[in-house]
Amino acid sequence: MRRWQDWYTTLLTIAVVLAVVGQPVASLLGDLAHQADPRRVGSGLALVAVAYAGYLALVRMAGPVVLGAADASWRLLSPLPRRTVLGRTARALLVVSVLGGLVLGVALVSVLGAPDLLPLRLTAALVVGLGAGLGGMALGVLGQALPTWDTRLQALIAVTLAAAVLLAVSGSGPGRTLTALPAGLTGALACCAAAVAAFLVRRAWTALDRVPARAILAASARSGRVAQATVTLDPGALTWAVEDNHWRGRALRSRRWPVSGAWTLAWQEARRITRRPVRLAVLAGATALPTLAVNAGLPQVAAALVIAGALIASVSVTSGARRDGDNPALLRMLAVGSRAALAVRALPPALLGACWLGAALWLSGAGAWWSLFGPACGPVLAVGALRMARRRPIDNSMPVIDTPGGAIPTGPLLWALTGVDLALLGCVPAFLALAVRPADPLPLLAAQMVTGLVLLGGYVMFSGRRPA
Repeated sequence: MRRWQDWYTTLLTIAVVLAVVGQPVASLLGDLAHQADPRRVGSGLALVAVAYAGYLALVRMAGPVVLGAADASWRLLSPLPRRTVLGRTARALLVVSVLGGLVLGVALVSVLGAPDLLPLRLTAALVVGLGAGLGGMALGVLGQALPTWDTRLQALIAVTLAAAVLLAVSGSGPGRTLTALPAGLTGALACCAAAVAAFLVRRAWTALDRVPARAILAASARSGRVAQATVTLDPGALTWAVEDNHWRGRALRSRRWPVSGAWTLAWQEARRITRRPVRLAVLAGATALPTLAVNAGLPQVAAALVIAGALIASVSVTSGARRDGDNPALLRMLAVGSRAALAVRALPPALLGACWLGAALWLSGAGAWWSLFGPACGPVLAVGALRMARRRPIDNSMPVIDTPGGAIPTGPLLWALTGVDLALLGCVPAFLALAVRPADPLPLLAAQMVTGLVLLGGYVMFSGRRPA
């Protein structure tokens, strides 16, 4: 039973949060009363659909039903009712889904606009967002309990991504249709979303008793590794956990490789990425995100997506470089020197990063000449990806910088900037070309190619015998 001190603390926390975020939220809601541009509605809805697909993927990846180490070890396998054991987890999932649904609803009304009847349209959008958030979380719980529901959740993720693609390529057609919907029809859609969400939540609450203990234990182990990496400020442990969890228990075919020597290292990365077609499909679809951001009137977001997407594409094929630092047994078995190994390891991230960046620039409508900056930036992206893959763990003993905005720990800051620093500095000619848009981009293109090759050669020469 909760004491009065607990209620006082809870109510005081809610009051402080409302006092802090009340004015910004009121200003945000006041800015929603505008007529949306139909040309940008399709791209905006595509971004919302991609965000919702990411939310569903995170729900499925997280479990979502998890327990702490003590509860998973003792209470889960005890004769206690399963709903009693999972009650706190269910409340946490409810809070997360409600917050995610509210964000989704605000994003919907900001994209569609509310030129009239703002309270009604805002309420309808929030109800739709809450229905999507609660329904997605309920589908995750049902998928954890029954394989058939997990298949349906995967199908919903695929359908959401397909809808995002259709919205992106359809231009202003959906914008004119959706912005012209009457308020009554919007309310009816909100009621349908609420009814579907209530049905799914009811089914999920009933299915809590049937969630297998092994599924909860596996999800709890994953969440425990995430929590440990967060507390110890070691994000690198997350990549190891994801990689080991993917390959654990998989039976792989053995056949003779078509290459030998140092080239085996590049072939290893190629085989690893081709055995994960979903990751390749996600990277291919992500090339359209910068274009969607530009069409939605968010050029700063588009620039950030270009930089982050190119680096993520390059880093996705550096698993071997990460393992070489911890266990150089493969290099010794192949009798490959460290510099030669690093040079060969740079080929997959350079090629994949160049292809991703070139495709993103070409889809943005910049033209064929501008898409050549993708291959020109490939060596720089490889340097940044290898430097990120070979960086040491976070040094938490480094000093803390006191600033007017608060204390900044230099250890995590330097860890986060390792690799990104060289990638940004090496792509300065490309940034200048895309910002200035000169009539003749060939000089800056040549400068970018020379900068990339020099940076890659210097990195291989001076970093071949020591970790980054």
